Amino acid sequence: MPLSTKPTQHCKPLTLGVGGGLPCFITIGLAVRHFISFDIVIMATVLDIKLKRATKVYKEGEVVAGTVVIESKGECSHQGVTLTADGSVSLQLSSKSVGVFEAFYNSVKPIQLLSQVLEIAKPGKFPSGKTEIPFEIPLKAKGNKKLYESYHGVYISIQYSLVADMKRGMLSKDLRKDLEFLVDFNHGDKLKPQPLDFTLTPENLQNAKSKSNIPKFKINGKIDSLLCNITDPFTGQITIESCSNPIKSMELQLLRVETCGCAEGYAKDATEIQNIQIAEGDVAHHIAIPLYMVFPRLFTAPTLTTNNFKIEFEINLVVVFKGDMVLTENFPIKVTRV
Repeated sequence: MPLSTKPTQHCKPLTLGVGGGLPCFITIGLAVRHFISFDIVIMATVLDIKLKRATKVYKEGEVVAGTVVIESKGECSHQGVTLTADGSVSLQLSSKSVGVFEAFYNSVKPIQLLSQVLEIAKPGKFPSGKTEIPFEIPLKAKGNKKLYESYHGVYISIQYSLVADMKRGMLSKDLRKDLEFLVDFNHGDKLKPQPLDFTLTPENLQNAKSKSNIPKFKINGKIDSLLCNITDPFTGQITIESCSNPIKSMELQLLRVETCGCAEGYAKDATEIQNIQIAEGDVAHHIAIPLYMVFPRLFTAPTLTTNNFKIEFEINLVVVFKGDMVLTENFPIKVTRV
C-alpha cells in the first residue's frame, strides 16, 4: 500500500521532539497510519587548534602560538584538556630490504626530536558557545637532539604536529585534534653556483650492456648549478647536436635517495618525486631547450646526513628514442636553503 501524505481521519499526528523535523509515515496492517515528526538535536562538541601564523612555518627558537577552540551547543563537562607538541623522524625499510636487515626492521622506532605537553584546562565544564584558550610553545629540541626540516618521503618522514586532547566521562567519547606545522632552516647567506657542462655520446655511456644497437647521437647540455637553493628552480639547457634515430620525447626527473642505517648495514632506495616532459616528438637539432623544475614543498628538503639516515636528491635526464630505446643520464645534486 503506498504511503499517504496525510494522517487517517481517526488518528492524530504523533510528534517526537520539539518543533518541525523530518516527516515519516508508518503503516501498521492495512488501516492504521501515524504521522511522526522527528526533531533530532545533536549536542556535538568540536575541538580545534588555530595557529596565529597562517603559513604554519616556524624556525627553531621561535614560539608556536595560537588558540585551542572548544565549541559546544550546551555545557560540556570534561576531565581536562592537554596540548602536546610532537616532532619525530619515522624510518621504515622497503619490502625488498626486509629480509636483508630483519633486525633493523623489527627494532626500528621513531626518533623523537620534540616533545612538550601543556595543560590547557583543568577538569571542569565549558559553557555553551565558543571557548578560546591561548597557548605558546617554544620550538626547542628535546634534550641533546637537533631539529630537522619538515620532509614527507617514502621511507623517511620528518613531521611536527600539535595534538589537543580532551578527556571526557565514561559515557562520552574523548576528543582529539591533530594539526601539522612546518619547520625550516636557513643554512647560509649566499650560494656559490656549481655549474656543469656535459656531452652525451654512445662512447661515454656508463651502463650500456651493448653499444652495437645504440643510435649515434651527440647531446650537449649545461646545468646552471649542482648546488641548489630549495626556493629557486633547477635550471639549465640541452641541445641535440646530432642523432641518427628520431627522438620520441625528453623528460626531466627529480629523485629522492633515502638511506636508513643500522649496525647490520644500510638500506638505500631511490624513488621518483616528479617527472616533467621537456620535449615531445623529434626534437629540432642545434636549438637550446631550457631545463626548468621547481622543487615541490615537503617532498623535498635540504640534503641531510645523520648517523641513522640520509636524505639526498638526484636529477635524471631521460631521452626516449623511437622504438622505445631509453637513454638516462644521472646528476646527483645538493639541496640547501638560503
